[in-house]
Amino acid sequence: MTEFSPAKVNLFLAVTGRRPDGYHDLLSVAAPLRWGDELAAEPADADTLACDDPAVPTDAANLVLRAAAAFRAAGGGAPALRFALRKRIPMSAGLGGGSSNAVAALRLLQRRAAAPLAPGALAGLAAGLGADCPLFLAPGPVVMRGRGERLEALPAEAEGRLRGRRILLFKPGFGISTAWAYARLSARPEGLPLAAEAEARLRAWIDARGAPAEELLFNQFELPAFDKFPALPALLERLRGDFGLAPRLSGSGSACFALLPAAGGPDGADLSAAIRKAWGASAFVAETALA
Repeated sequence: MTEFSPAKVNLFLAVTGRRPDGYHDLLSVAAPLRWGDELAAEPADADTLACDDPAVPTDAANLVLRAAAAFRAAGGGAPALRFALRKRIPMSAGLGGGSSNAVAALRLLQRRAAAPLAPGALAGLAAGLGADCPLFLAPGPVVMRGRGERLEALPAEAEGRLRGRRILLFKPGFGISTAWAYARLSARPEGLPLAAEAEARLRAWIDARGAPAEELLFNQFELPAFDKFPALPALLERLRGDFGLAPRLSGSGSACFALLPAAGGPDGADLSAAIRKAWGASAFVAETALA
């Protein structure tokens, strides 16, 4: 059995407060991509994980095996599986690779379960595994609130402005710790925005029927990330000036993205060359589309 495990981007991301449980509240519009990892599984004597990327941990700390353990603890009866992960999504990138892998594991277990879990129970398991996990149960762009576990569909007209948009992903040779990004953002003197301000900004884009996706783009994590890593804003500014794009950071970074025009526009080879000239040969670049 195999299951596609897509990457995601945060088209809009505001952190609006600190929660009593130590997590943060956020408001985000996130979209899965048509590109990502692949998780395969076959029956085995015990749950195990192998990966074609030696940098990926394959012990019990990996979200794939944590998802399998949570599925069994919730009463989802399924045989033990030998998981094999074909890894393409970079780590510490803000593209949701680990969370997506966890949900792919849940889907594989559901397919083998004698009594599959109800959708609500599956969503609860996903939320318990990580803030980004629930969005990978959705087929397209969603609004995320709370820690990320509260999902809301976009109005059909607004969703239509996002689905299928071509997108260029690119990441420097370094990653950014999510925990570091949240800590630095919380410590900034200007503080976090009011939830009402973030909601108003999102609502304005939704209500402006026909407004392009580029007018939605916002990511609050650019504040700490750009202060610490000036190579990020330097390249993004060049892509704006030289190619007319509107590139942004995804999640807490370090991966960035740029929406590409449906036709015409800058050549992909020229963009890749500019990115690797700025960030070196180790820079990751991939072209895909929003699901």
